[in-house]
Amino acid sequence: MDENREREMLRAMFDALPSLVFVVDHDVRIQEYNAAASVLMAVERKSVLKRRAGEILHCLHAHDVAEGCGRAPFCEDCMIRNAVKEAFRGNQVVRRRSRIELVRDGNKTEIYALITASPFSFQGETHALLVIEDIREMAELYRMVPICAVCGKVRDDKESWMRVEAYFKSSWDLDFSHGFCPDCFKSEVDKMNAYEKAKQDPPAETGKARC
Repeated sequence: MDENREREMLRAMFDALPSLVFVVDHDVRIQEYNAAASVLMAVERKSVLKRRAGEILHCLHAHDVAEGCGRAPFCEDCMIRNAVKEAFRGNQVVRRRSRIELVRDGNKTEIYALITASPFSFQGETHALLVIEDIREMAELYRMVPICAVCGKVRDDKESWMRVEAYFKSSWDLDFSHGFCPDCFKSEVDKMNAYEKAKQDPPAETGKARC
């Protein structure tokens, strides 16, 4: 495969990804992005490259101060920026879930996102692949699943009640490993100790009445 065809294939693969994907530097300035990100931003390419992600993603706090994205007090807690920083600092993949507030055409939008930052080197320079996946459906599911206040069973969309483990297995193919939290572990140990003590200490005999 020649170099041009390889480049075209990589570009096609990049654009085929359904999530928002950016190549960013240490200051979260956009160096490249895919088709899904282009649809969200809806601006010319020359207006995107080299600008900070918060400005392009219409972050609610991108213009809090004149210096722009990454410089306002709120930016210290920005999950996107912190994920990128941590990825560069530890040279490792970082994944975080976060609620993101965006402004588009004067309207405020809130999304739940899974943020992944993965560092890599290219032609002697370090970059990070920043992936933002919309997980609003999953977040809505967590908020909307009815759960019994007594037994802890959950109700599915067929009005059937089942254990939490069975629900997530059937809906999301998730398996659970079981253990004890510290409080329950102590409670169970106390029960076992009380049971063993009861076996070792037979009940005292009732005294007989005398005439």
